[in-house]
Amino acid sequence: MGPLSAPPCTQRITWKGFLLTASLLNFWNPPTSAQVTIEAQPPKLSEGKDVLLLVHNLPQNLTGYTWYKGQMTDLYHYITSYVVDNDIIISGPAYTGRETVYSNASLLIQNVTWEDTGPYTLHIIKRGDETREATGNFTITLYPKLPRPYITIDNLNPRENKDVLTFTCEPKSENYTYIWWLKGQSLPISPRVKRPIENRILILPSVTRNETGPYECQIRDRYGGFSSDPVTLNVLYGPDLPSIYPSFTYYHKGENLSLSCFADSNPPAQYSWTINGKFQLSGQKLSIPQITTKHSGLYACSVRNSATGKESSKSMTVKVS
Repeated sequence: MGPLSAPPCTQRITWKGFLLTASLLNFWNPPTSAQVTIEAQPPKLSEGKDVLLLVHNLPQNLTGYTWYKGQMTDLYHYITSYVVDNDIIISGPAYTGRETVYSNASLLIQNVTWEDTGPYTLHIIKRGDETREATGNFTITLYPKLPRPYITIDNLNPRENKDVLTFTCEPKSENYTYIWWLKGQSLPISPRVKRPIENRILILPSVTRNETGPYECQIRDRYGGFSSDPVTLNVLYGPDLPSIYPSFTYYHKGENLSLSCFADSNPPAQYSWTINGKFQLSGQKLSIPQITTKHSGLYACSVRNSATGKESSKSMTVKVS
């Protein structure tokens, strides 16, 4: 919550160390300052958020004021008070360390819990012969904290352009709005991305390698939102058409021939080489030292991905003179 126009008080002592001032502030008369009001900002919040009890129409010429938890104004319910002349904050038995009182009488409560719900009472002391009391009450209403959503998916290792993927954002509730994100961007509805009306289910008719993720789902209600942990797909694809390097095909006798083959594939493809249709070896590289004219022929690199079941090959003619 942003800073207030009136800064928080700079001195704090415990109620045990300031009994004289505490007893002075406990001398009250019947309430007469009905114009003082207390506004909660925000008026409705969920557990773990911060709330400011903002005081309006605070009288002038004050001696101090005291906040109580509940409607009882005894020492047990005493949270904190502020002594104007000495700029001193006095903490009472009901102070939890999460309350901050400001010189304009407003009270900030951080990280609210269910135990913080209920009325709060503010007592105000004016100067002069007639000490007056103004009491305001406000009840903090907490709403259930949103659960952390999570994504379930029917296949974490889909095959490119083959498998249909279904993502589901949990938990299910009619009170939530569901939003899907891919790589930090909200997913639009398109022919490739289909979502039922409730938007809790995301369907990819045929996933591609560019749609690996990360995917996140967010649930929202009228009080806020919460995002899931990201989910990244392991899209199985390839092998693509391989390439052979270097691409030149003319060699002289006595040179060393060294060829490399590469094809984009997930998982990595298995490689094998043939010369004139005869198997030579497995692996991405083929090396032949001090070649002769007998090494002329058709060199082919074959690639295979056992996960996708796809195969591909590339060939080139080598001439040795």
